[in-house]
Amino acid sequence: MPVADYLPVTLRDTGSFLKNELAPYPGRLNVMLRCMLTSAIVIVASMALEVPSLALSLLVVFYVTQSNVVITRLVALMFIAGSTLAIGLSILLLKFTFDYPLLRIVIASLLFFGSVYLIRVLKIGVVFFIVAIVIIYVQSFVDQTDQSDLLIRAVLWVWVAVNYPIALTLVVNTLLLPAEPALQLKAEMHRQLAAVEARLTHLIDGGPDFAPITLSEVQQGALALQKLLRFAMMRDSRYREHQTLQLACIATVSRLYRGASELPASLPGASADQLAMLRELRANCRALDKSVGADQPYGYVATATPDERQAADTIAAAGELQRALHAFANLGANGTATGKPPAKEPMVVPDAWTNPAYVRFSLKTLLAVLVCYVFYNAVDWQGIHTIMLTCVIVALPSLGASTRHALLRLGGAVMGSALALFMVVFVIPRLDDIVGLLLMTLPVVVLGAWISAGSERIGYAGVQVVFTFSLALLEQFSPTTNLTEIRDRMVGILLGVGVSTFVQMAFWREGEADVLRQKLASMLRTVAALLRAPRVGEASTEQLQYAQQQLQAWAVLADCEATLSRVALEPSWQEGEQELLTLRAQTVLAQGREIMVSSNVLRNALAAREASFSRAVHDAARAAQERAVASLARYADQLATDPPVAHMPLRIEIAVQPAEPGDAPLIAAAEDLSRQVSGLPDWRVAASAPAPSSQVVRT
Repeated sequence: MPVADYLPVTLRDTGSFLKNELAPYPGRLNVMLRCMLTSAIVIVASMALEVPSLALSLLVVFYVTQSNVVITRLVALMFIAGSTLAIGLSILLLKFTFDYPLLRIVIASLLFFGSVYLIRVLKIGVVFFIVAIVIIYVQSFVDQTDQSDLLIRAVLWVWVAVNYPIALTLVVNTLLLPAEPALQLKAEMHRQLAAVEARLTHLIDGGPDFAPITLSEVQQGALALQKLLRFAMMRDSRYREHQTLQLACIATVSRLYRGASELPASLPGASADQLAMLRELRANCRALDKSVGADQPYGYVATATPDERQAADTIAAAGELQRALHAFANLGANGTATGKPPAKEPMVVPDAWTNPAYVRFSLKTLLAVLVCYVFYNAVDWQGIHTIMLTCVIVALPSLGASTRHALLRLGGAVMGSALALFMVVFVIPRLDDIVGLLLMTLPVVVLGAWISAGSERIGYAGVQVVFTFSLALLEQFSPTTNLTEIRDRMVGILLGVGVSTFVQMAFWREGEADVLRQKLASMLRTVAALLRAPRVGEASTEQLQYAQQQLQAWAVLADCEATLSRVALEPSWQEGEQELLTLRAQTVLAQGREIMVSSNVLRNALAAREASFSRAVHDAARAAQERAVASLARYADQLATDPPVAHMPLRIEIAVQPAEPGDAPLIAAAEDLSRQVSGLPDWRVAASAPAPSSQVVRT
């Protein structure tokens, strides 16, 4: 994966990056429409009823509106709990410390420290994120008025501004535009099975070339199925009761999608037996798609003769499709399911009370907030109160994640401020009713909602576009003409990002380089487990376990990619250090994917009829497979040490000659696996030269 995927460095890279991130995908329009509709209702209600803090209300709408109703309700409940707890604590704090500023700051700091600590150690940390934000936000209220009744009224209005948009969001997401995870899961499985069917149809009937299924699409499809199944189990009791069967189903669909990506582009001169076998596979993909849509058991559809069915062994990927379908059909026929249900995550991280990183993170965040609070009061510049909120918002566990969040906050704020400036100069002087206000605001909401529905690389920027725009224009119940508000918000954000970044880098730097190496080592062990594949004649349950191992491998790969994207953005004092780490990690990830591809090809070749290749070649390929497993395990152990001592694995040579017609593809598959394993990079500080081609391990 190129560095431009993490941070575009040229104009062309930026254009390609934005094109990919802003491209539509199934469900994105739905999220955007739900955000737009709820935001329009909130704008009208807040303006008509004069509910203050409209910008905060719109921010809550964007946070609560998620990809489906399960996450929406979960986030809504946590926001309600967090805002209620935060307002209650704030009122108690003001009640006992209103006349004692120093005591108020000390107790607020202790509450803030505890909240930030709980953000890191609890699964429901978002609740305490809201507590931390509100406690700091309320301190800016105290500095604006010395009348306690007005202060309490302002604090209570914050609770209203947060919670009534949540109720509206739940109504819109539940009644008007519901996005049920079970339906989304079925739609995603239908999409993947339709792609498999299209590939088989192309092989059978021919026709113009079309875009193949890429390995990236296979990975994204596998991750989407896992995520949607998890949400469906949270929503529907039927999925929880049969979760192992559902897991086997998505593993089978993912395996079929993966097998379709490895089918040849064409089959010139295909035999009648091969075409009959492909038609049977296509019929079974349709039958599986129909059974998934109707929630009915799947049974294998036999349309070819046994001899025609054996032609699948002549096309390795077709044999993979056939075995996957047979395994799942046998599972349904036997009424049993394999695999363990997904383990529930603990509410508290295991090292919550022993890891000093959590305390250090809380102290760093508190220090940045206090520095900004002192500066904010010293200069008596009320318009930059966003300086303290920014310190909390961009405070994330790692430097890379904090840097990305800060860049997205800056980018979104600049875009929102520019749009607000344009509206103040050219549009607001011509407004005279609520319709005009909506016509001015909703296009910005649509833009922000479309961006926020994207990946984590740009999603937060969309939230900031709407929040900054509404802070400048919608905080009053009359047209705004004051341009200094826009300037002050940007100054506060810039100063907050600067202070937070400096504190994060200067004290207890919390990078993820070591974590990345551990995750890469885990990824290689998971890939090595795939090399220990089920062999010919093994039970269908073991075939399904292999498919589930593939799902796990894709999840581990995605986790490594996410970590690498953060590490690539970590600021470093030493020039070139980060680039070298990123390059090595990218190479390991790329080789991990290639090893997965090569191992699957070799597995398919070994699963073919044993009569098609000689025993010597078969044994040599098995030996190469075992040596590859050992090399990956050894490399992973060396990579996990500190400092890493992983060196480039030696090339495994297949020292046999083809004796049967089917020997050449098997030898080629084993040699390709050996080549990919030997392509893993050297991680030693003083990397030695690559081993010469004669330095091989003979099989």
